[in-house]
Amino acid sequence: MSSLIIVFFSMYLVMAGSAPEGTQFDARQFDQKLNEVLEGQDEFFTSYDEVHDSFDAMGLQENLLRGIYAYGFEKPSAIQQRGIVPFCQGLDVIQQAQSGTGKTATFCSGVLQQLDFTLVQCQALVLAPTRELAQQIEKVMRALGDYLGVKVHACVGGTSVREDQRILQAGVHVVVGTPGRVFDMLKRQSLRADSIKMFVLDEADEMLSRGFKDQIYDIFQLLPPKIQVGVFSATMPPEALEITRKFMSKPVRILVKRDELTLEGIKQFYVNVEKEDWKLETLCDLYETLAITQSVIFVNTRRKVDWLTDKMRGRDHTVSATHGDMDQNTRDIIMREFRSGSSRVLITTDLLARGIDVQQVSLVINYDLPTQPENYLHRIGRSGRFGRKGVAINFVTKDDERMLFDIQKFYNVVVEELPSNVADLL
Repeated sequence: MSSLIIVFFSMYLVMAGSAPEGTQFDARQFDQKLNEVLEGQDEFFTSYDEVHDSFDAMGLQENLLRGIYAYGFEKPSAIQQRGIVPFCQGLDVIQQAQSGTGKTATFCSGVLQQLDFTLVQCQALVLAPTRELAQQIEKVMRALGDYLGVKVHACVGGTSVREDQRILQAGVHVVVGTPGRVFDMLKRQSLRADSIKMFVLDEADEMLSRGFKDQIYDIFQLLPPKIQVGVFSATMPPEALEITRKFMSKPVRILVKRDELTLEGIKQFYVNVEKEDWKLETLCDLYETLAITQSVIFVNTRRKVDWLTDKMRGRDHTVSATHGDMDQNTRDIIMREFRSGSSRVLITTDLLARGIDVQQVSLVINYDLPTQPENYLHRIGRSGRFGRKGVAINFVTKDDERMLFDIQKFYNVVVEELPSNVADLL
């Protein structure tokens, strides 16, 4: 299939999770079904094959790029490499990928790139199936648009209608919400649809399975006729395809295949550190354990690599560090030292997660949890890759609890609290 699907993300998980107990969800069957559904649909879709392997190559506004990098993204995920640009070009898109593959940042970037910030009116409407997801999208949209001065509001049930009305009347650029509350705000005309030019359905399959179909149709009737539509879903059930046919014009289709890697043989633990400030002490307590083996410590930004390296060295702990800002020659020297065993602890970012194939690595520490669940696999997959036993330790603050939950659901694993005899496990 030369044309690929942009926005189908989280249904694969739902199907996998809903298999009867004791049975295993068959991924091949899932792919076969998907292909059956899509066969004969090609004349409906627009072919789109472009891949951009860096954010810099996407032609994004400088202040949006600043927001993307400040959020901790360094290299676009598969869906982002294919999906951001066509959305930015105003094309209708259907993107299908598992949860946690970076879909949220894909459509948030596409929306932010196209907003007219001189006009403080709602120009983009994003619908999600749950309040929590809507609030999460609001957070990502606000963070990525931090340097653009974006005004975002989450319209969800269970909150004050009057407060929603007050905020909407004051003016926002983007509304993220659940169908019930959004429809209510549109009917009351507290949310004006005149300037809305982008409409995104996130977790479309989830939304349809929760019975929001009629409400989505009703909302659509109240929106301007010429509007860009993005549909994101893990699977494409017939009802979702029906929605795309009704509301979309020659959409670009982007399909990102599931990753076939596994976490077998890797023991996974978490340490409840409560606050960010307590992570350093926790890491120093673990240092003696780290140094008996070869360990990789992952953080989310280049700046933090430098900061943590300084802090550890300031306490007389020997560590190496590498990240994307270093020139290739320096990185090669550091990796050679680490591979030879002359340096035993390496601090790095996701950018290099896939390139660390050191056989002796048996411990990975996620000082920061990854911003996307898919990167968890690429980080800790180092440790068990060569059939050796591996251990992964995740530092979890109060703010990280949701991400840890998502990681466990995404990979169908249980991450237990770290026992005191961690050295015996290595």
